[in-house]
Amino acid sequence: MSLAARDRRLGWGLVAPALAWTVAFFVLPFAAMVALSFARMEGREIVPAFDPGNYARFFSEWPLFKALLNSMEITVVVTVVSVLLAYPLAAIIAFRVPVRWQRLALLMAVLPFWTSYVVRSYAWLLVLGQNGVLNKALLGAGLIAEPLEIAATRTATVIGFVHFFVMLLTLTIYANLVQLPTNYARAARDLGAGPVQVFRFVILPLTLPGVVTGAFLTFVLCMGDYITPQILGGNNELTLPQLIMLQLGRSGNFPLASALSVVLMAVITLAYLLSSRWLRVDRV
Repeated sequence: MSLAARDRRLGWGLVAPALAWTVAFFVLPFAAMVALSFARMEGREIVPAFDPGNYARFFSEWPLFKALLNSMEITVVVTVVSVLLAYPLAAIIAFRVPVRWQRLALLMAVLPFWTSYVVRSYAWLLVLGQNGVLNKALLGAGLIAEPLEIAATRTATVIGFVHFFVMLLTLTIYANLVQLPTNYARAARDLGAGPVQVFRFVILPLTLPGVVTGAFLTFVLCMGDYITPQILGGNNELTLPQLIMLQLGRSGNFPLASALSVVLMAVITLAYLLSSRWLRVDRV
């Protein structure tokens, strides 16, 4: 056996466990879900078929399609706001905090990850509710006459998401910022570039892969999240994951729930394709 053939066999041997895991727990379940999405319901029975009726129903019935729009609108707002908040925070930690204190600063930044995701969502519900901390503080200060309706709204959902994803984005952006050679910014300043120009033409392009990576992770996690919209947003504006859970739990319509899940997967795949150009850029 040649050396090249032996290396190929060794490579396949190393890859085989991960490949088998992916096929068994992702490819096959996803294929089964796609097949089920073309089935139809007759009463309470699932009838195997190749019927695109579930997809036609999704695109023709406004409440179903509106759930996708709600999810996308919330996700885009959360991603943009999280990036705008996380970048300055990461820059402050990377450039303004002394090196010996940066680990402590990062530790403080990721403290929310130490608590349960469900607990964090309920904590925000206690803060934003009619009798919550925020309303009591504003009423006590005389800034409002009546409690604000924040809980069980899209605003509450966005706040809960941003609180979580700012920390994730801060880590990914910080990892890029600390790898930047200081000579790049110094050379730009020596050539007459101001702070805005240094950031726009030097720092931002070099850290864009970290920003896009964090934004993509935020998009994926936010788009598929069920807990935060359910706890903080209530059922006033259903997101796609909430609609899927309703089809599974209340209606028992597994074919329609599978079709909705395939649509959700397609949106995430499209987001990956749109961002793959930057995700493949080599980091500094």
